[in-house]
Amino acid sequence: MTVPGPFSGLSWWTNMAMGVQVREFARKNAANVLSVANMVMGMSSILSSLNGHHHAACWLVLIGYLLDLADGAVARRLNACSALGAKLDEYADFTTFGIATALLLRTPNLLDNILCISYVLFVVVRICFFASEVPLVYHGLPCTYSSVILASASVLSEGNMAVLWVMTVATIPFMISHNSYPHDRVLESEAWKKVVYAGGVVMLFCSSFPPACVYYLLWSVSYMLFPTSLWNAEM
Repeated sequence: MTVPGPFSGLSWWTNMAMGVQVREFARKNAANVLSVANMVMGMSSILSSLNGHHHAACWLVLIGYLLDLADGAVARRLNACSALGAKLDEYADFTTFGIATALLLRTPNLLDNILCISYVLFVVVRICFFASEVPLVYHGLPCTYSSVILASASVLSEGNMAVLWVMTVATIPFMISHNSYPHDRVLESEAWKKVVYAGGVVMLFCSSFPPACVYYLLWSVSYMLFPTSLWNAEM
């Protein structure tokens, strides 16, 4: 029979305190983990592009898109918004929706490489200079949606550069415009928007079937063309 020692109660309180600290750490960093996961998807997409795995590179960008939608929702849900989280989100966006997406436009052709570099520069302009001071509103199309359009079009066209040129030239003016776009709080809004997000997750399991990208293409184009009538945030 074990006889309780004089420090058994202290040990119990220590374990309880450690448990509280672990839970608090997890609460504060859950969204940061999603941002880092988004960044990892972007870096993986970059490596896939450089190694000629075009299909995988596109789908990794789309996974990053779903993670990007989730990290803000998780941060707000857990009341864990922070300056660190905002910085991580920006770095992840630049990695996945800037560099990784631009590399989908890269070929040995000089003009295609100029387009690739130009796209990165436009994403930098979008991230740095087009923040809105109006709550729940973006100025210009978020680069996440431009990336989804390009990644989806790239899969559907099997990397046809004529198609990608048209899509890129069409989306860049939306990115650097002063049009207002609602914050895409899909997971914090009406039920049908959550169903749309769930559909995006389901499409990941159909990644070997190129028409699955039609789902993402329609989703992102609808946000680009009908931001207020369809996607205005209603909390």
